[in-house]
Parts: sequence; C-alpha cells; structure tokens
Amino acid sequence: MKYKSNENYNHGDKRNIGVLLVNLGTPDAPTTRDVRKYLKEFLSDPRIVEIPKIIWWLILNLIILNIRPRKSKKLYEKIWLEDGSPLLVNSKKIIEKIKMSEDSYQKNLIIDLAMRYGNPSIKKALENFKKKNVNKISVIPMFPQYSAATTASIFDKISAELTTWRNLPDIRFLSSYHDDKNYIDACVNRIETYWGKKGKSNQLIFSFHGLPQINLFKGDPYHCYCQKTARLIAEKLNISKNEYSVTFQSRFGTQKWLQPYTDDIIENLAKSGVESIDVFCPGFLCDCLETLEEINMQSRELFFSSGGKSFNYIPALNDSDYNIKAMTEIIKNELNGWDNNNINLEKNRQETKRLYEESTENKII
Repeated sequence: MKYKSNENYNHGDKRNIGVLLVNLGTPDAPTTRDVRKYLKEFLSDPRIVEIPKIIWWLILNLIILNIRPRKSKKLYEKIWLEDGSPLLVNSKKIIEKIKMSEDSYQKNLIIDLAMRYGNPSIKKALENFKKKNVNKISVIPMFPQYSAATTASIFDKISAELTTWRNLPDIRFLSSYHDDKNYIDACVNRIETYWGKKGKSNQLIFSFHGLPQINLFKGDPYHCYCQKTARLIAEKLNISKNEYSVTFQSRFGTQKWLQPYTDDIIENLAKSGVESIDVFCPGFLCDCLETLEEINMQSRELFFSSGGKSFNYIPALNDSDYNIKAMTEIIKNELNGWDNNNINLEKNRQETKRLYEESTENKII
C-alpha cells in the first residue's frame, strides 16, 4: 500500500491544530440524480443498515434507489434555498461565525466543515488539514447525542482515510455532548426566546430522529441520551413532566423503531383536545429536511387535520448567538492542553529542525 505524504512538510515546520465539525450530509441539488447519489452513499453504510450485505445490496439497488430518489427529490424541492440545502447553508454559517467569534483562539487553529455523506467530504477536509501542516485534529460531530448509526460512522470514515497517511496526527473525537451545559443552555435560550415572542403552547414536544428499536437492545445509548437531553432542558425551563413529551421521528422500513413516534403523539394530542403545541428538535443543530419538511409541514398538517388549533415549530439552534457561544465553548474544552504556541513546543520544533539538518549533513539517514 502506498501511504500519502504531505508535499508541503518540512522537518521542524510549525504545526497547526485542526477542528473538524461534521454534519450528516445532503444532496448537491434537489434532482433525482443527486438525491440517488446521496442516498446510495448513505444507505450503503453498514452502520446505517445492519443486515447481510448481499441481501441489502439487492434491496437497495433493485428497489429503493429506483423509487425513493424521485419521492425524496420532491421533498427537498419544498425546502431548498437559493444558496443550497438548508443543512449545508446553516452548517456553513455556524462555521463562519465560530471563526469570527470574539473568543481568542490560538493563531494556528484551522476550523473546517465536512459531511459524512456528500460534500464537502471528510476526505477533502482532512487533505486540507494535511496541506496546512495540521498535526492535531479535534473531530466534533454536529449531532449532540451519540449513535452508532451517526457518530460512530464519522469515526469509521475518518479512521479509514487516516490509514492511508504516512504521518498520523493526534486525534480527539467528541462522541457525545448531549448533557453539556453550554449546549443545554443554548436549547433553553432558544425555546425561551421563542416563547417570549410567540407565547407558550399547551404542550412542548421534543422530537428526535428515530433509530430501529433493536439498536437500543444491542447497547446503543442514543435513546437514553435523548431522554437525558430533554429532561435537562425541561428542568431549566421549569416545566413539569406532563407539560412535555419525548418522541422519535423519521421512521424507515417496516421494523419497530424507538417509541413513541412523533406523528402518533401529535395526532393523539390533537384528538384528546390539546389545542396548541410547540415542537423543538434538540438533536438537529441545523434545520434540514427532517425539521423543515417532516415536522414543520407534515406534522403541522397532521395536527390541524386531527383537530388541533395552533402548531408552532421552534427552529433549530442554527447560527444563533446561543449556539455559537455553546459550540465555541465546546471547542475550547476539546482543545484544552493543545496550545502549540507555548515556549516548550517552540523549542521542540527548533530542536527537530536542527536534528534533521545535522542528520542529512552527516548522511546518517
């Protein structure tokens, strides 16, 4: 195997720190072709679908990819922005605002964005770090609750790419920040600000992305992390257990998924006489297809058709000041001890350079 070297590297060069924020991904455009390409990469990941590979390959390529892209394309068209996918647009805004944050970072810090599926790719981001002499990388997924189907898949992809590198960087990987104080505070502030402008409804629903129920039984902590996130937010909002519900959305296929299902709860609330609900999706840092179309369109229609009177979707954290402050603090905590500007590391850099020059002059290597 041929290992990749950094053409810009010189022994003793100053090294940089990289922070890679990774979101799930999005098609490049709301077209059948681009949606099919995205879904193929997404659904081919063994972390997403854990059934025998040959069986799933047949189902995916002969059935799903011939039907699903056309349907999904129509959904993406409903929410697509002039600048592209809301998930990508919002993710970029978050990165740019973090870079412009007043908090003083090390001068040698490079922050970049990648998608697990689609563009910008993890491979491209890592290659960019290599070109900029990054030797320490902190990876932060843009979904706070760990799941093997999402967070672990990012780790898999990064690990696979790094196996081709000759000179490996130090790696820090933040697997979950579902109970991080800064993140919880950002969610609370988002909801309180919305209530201050629009008023508070009869019931608050925390809707998280679903997973097959079997994942919980196999030891995936995602369900527990979602419950804890919701509880911590509710406690800071000072609302009782009967004032909020924790639900799971985005089912796919026929197997049982984590329950209760968001659409079931919304329908039952409306039919039981609850006239107004607020829906917030803590697991999505950025608004995307699952929040803008599934919740704010499909769930809204379901609530009204079932007898509800007022449906309010509270937007995701996106690039709000609350989220930028939270992510900035999370990054700072992850970089603790990684200050490449201190005197000792500068001395080590100079020593490395001197030893290399002496070795080449004396033909030791």
